[in-house]
Amino acid sequence: MWTKQEAGAARHFSVIFKARFGGLPRPFWILWAGTLVNRLGTMVIPFLSFYLSLERGFTATEVGVVLAVLGVGSVLSQPIGGVIADRWGRRVALTGGMLATGALMLTLGYAESTPVTVVVVFLLGVTLDLFRPASQAIVADLIPAEGRPRAFGMLLWAVNLGFALSMALGGALAREGFLTLFWIDALSCALFGVLVWRGVPEPSAQQVKTSQGRVADVLRDRVMVAFVCLTLLCAFVFVQALTTLPLAMERNGLPTSSYGLVMAVNGLTVVVLQPLLGHRLGMLDRNHGLMLGMVLMGAGNAATAWASGTLGYGAAVAVWTVGEVLLTSIGSTLVADLAPAHLRGRYNGLYGLAWGLGTFTAPLGGTRLLEAGAPVLWYTCAALCGAAALGQWALGGPVRRRVLEASGA
Repeated sequence: MWTKQEAGAARHFSVIFKARFGGLPRPFWILWAGTLVNRLGTMVIPFLSFYLSLERGFTATEVGVVLAVLGVGSVLSQPIGGVIADRWGRRVALTGGMLATGALMLTLGYAESTPVTVVVVFLLGVTLDLFRPASQAIVADLIPAEGRPRAFGMLLWAVNLGFALSMALGGALAREGFLTLFWIDALSCALFGVLVWRGVPEPSAQQVKTSQGRVADVLRDRVMVAFVCLTLLCAFVFVQALTTLPLAMERNGLPTSSYGLVMAVNGLTVVVLQPLLGHRLGMLDRNHGLMLGMVLMGAGNAATAWASGTLGYGAAVAVWTVGEVLLTSIGSTLVADLAPAHLRGRYNGLYGLAWGLGTFTAPLGGTRLLEAGAPVLWYTCAALCGAAALGQWALGGPVRRRVLEASGA
């Protein structure tokens, strides 16, 4: 028998657990589990430059060209995925995208000629994120407006938890041979696709009219287009962590291992923070939450200009990671609020386009700014985040009206 203190502690834990993880439908948890599995198997793209250089003998310039080709494909990925999700269904877009990605992973692993490698890498870029608009549309289909910030935050948690573990495992497996990475990545993609196909229903015909809707309908939504432009500014800043941050740390005399530790702070912060804050995100005003996220991202980048050691860089990353959690969780929620049910795929595709363009433009602009000096780069990033926050403030009235309409108030 439990004592009164033990019973009280158990009830308290149950209340906390339900607040953070309860109330979400079974299909959402299938999507969550599939996302986690997929990120646990994400091993090829993070180690692609090493594979091309060490296994295939590509020069640094050739590696850069191949990665640029991947980036061009990724810009197209989410808009195409959004159209597929609306026209042919969420499961077709997600499962089809995952199976295509898995097949291309294996093709790339066995490719021997450079032309074939370049073509496959481009196609891989196109298919990699086909699933994402469908995944976000599924959340909007399943979860009422007040629960979406928590649900999108939980998906972000799965992504970071899986990715952190895959990096550790992938690094060890790569030493034994890169082909194993391609097979694990392909199988995880296939498993994600099968889980969603079998366990996540399509929205009802009353929810979604798949025969209607065009991309032009999305572009006529001025609030959505303005928000996408603000997101592009933040995406440009966010991707600097993957492109120019390691270069800046190297110029400060820090080893590669320091960059690994610093980026581990990013994943660890998300993994720890999300369960603590996720259930409160729905209480935040959409506009205020996004502005706070943008300001924190700017503050973290400004702090990077002052960093000189691993500890300083890690602290700066921790600050902008809090902003990342707010921006990605509430940003996806706002897109769901703005999108009519039959256009959710296309709206998320346009939102994803901003992140794709950020991935493509960040290395080009960031390296130019870094050449002028690290403070120039990081203060410019902070200024861009500040400009985004001001733009979000200007959108306050229209955003609140649309959120109220979406909630039926």
